[in-house]
Amino acid sequence: MNAEKIPDIIIGRLPVYLRALQRMADNGIKTTSSQELGEHVGISAAQIRKDISQFGEFGKQGTGYSIAYLLDKLREILKVDRIWDVALIGAGDIGHALANYQGFQNRGFRIAAIFDNNKEKIGEKIGDFVVQDTDKIVETIKAANIKIAMLTVPAAAAQSVADKLVQAGVKAILNYAPISLNVPNNVKVQYIDPSTHLQRMTYYL
Repeated sequence: MNAEKIPDIIIGRLPVYLRALQRMADNGIKTTSSQELGEHVGISAAQIRKDISQFGEFGKQGTGYSIAYLLDKLREILKVDRIWDVALIGAGDIGHALANYQGFQNRGFRIAAIFDNNKEKIGEKIGDFVVQDTDKIVETIKAANIKIAMLTVPAAAAQSVADKLVQAGVKAILNYAPISLNVPNNVKVQYIDPSTHLQRMTYYL
């Protein structure tokens, strides 16, 4: 399967299915149908079948999907059947919240290092971590072979930090800074800008 050929919009729906299936499994439910899953996530049964069939045949006609099996397969497809180390750059309010968030570990991620360039924050403890100087990003991330980073720095600093992350071998950046980053084609960037999402919602109010 060539990952590049699967539309990104489909990849974006898989974690939604994964979360709903996990909730069902937690409630002791063993099997589900595309119809039932669709009711949980607000997506049509036909769309769910189409999305999942891009990766193979995981259900049986008449009996639906085994939840445990489909969970395993979706984790495998999304490569969260392992734990990924993540570097967090920016120890401000958002950085603190992410560092203390308990929901990453059971979804396949753990924060492995935290960086900031503010001399007052360097050396500070956040949970189990000591904040390191951003000057050490390249050597530390390279040595730990970290491939994912979360960027919670001000917009003015985001590009220069992204350049360091690319130099360090990072292949995926979750960017909270309200700015578009210039990175090579082989580096994936996902943008999280709450104000943009709020503006998108107020259109409908």
